[in-house]
Amino acid sequence: MRLVRQRVFQIACGYEDQNDSDTLRSDPLLKLICGSLPETDGNLASQPTISRLENAPDARSCLRIAEALGELYLRERSKGGVPSRILLDFDATDDPAHGDQEGAYYHGYYQEHILHPLLVFDGDTGQLITALLRYGNTHASRGALSILKRLVRRLREAWGEDVRIEIRADAGFAVPEI
Repeated sequence: MRLVRQRVFQIACGYEDQNDSDTLRSDPLLKLICGSLPETDGNLASQPTISRLENAPDARSCLRIAEALGELYLRERSKGGVPSRILLDFDATDDPAHGDQEGAYYHGYYQEHILHPLLVFDGDTGQLITALLRYGNTHASRGALSILKRLVRRLREAWGEDVRIEIRADAGFAVPEI
């Protein structure tokens, strides 16, 4: 948990690169907010340790995270009772990459090196339902049908057949399978 805390606070302070950990690991304020005494406790994690943390999750772990995010959505959305309609907003977005990040590729539409995450929001509440990090050269619709099928199945399990489910997406999702 301490490693996660360090990484989150580094990012929140504008230090997005893992290699910033080497410089910041002895920073008194960062140490304090991470639960260490600035002058007497040892340094925080180094860049290689943070890199191992970020590369530790495998595909199964990522699926479990996506499922947990979906369950959080269901719990929060259910607080007002069973909805009569769900609007699923599918959005492929660009996440510009600087350097040699794994999975970053040049994308002609965005005209830069990116990662190309797929996000699904509740169109009425704005709540994030799930996310899928994808390679930068991935088509906007890739993986959308699989996610749509899982979401519809889970929404039906939670709220039954009477809930109307609609999908909204841009032209990048206008493919026969969808």
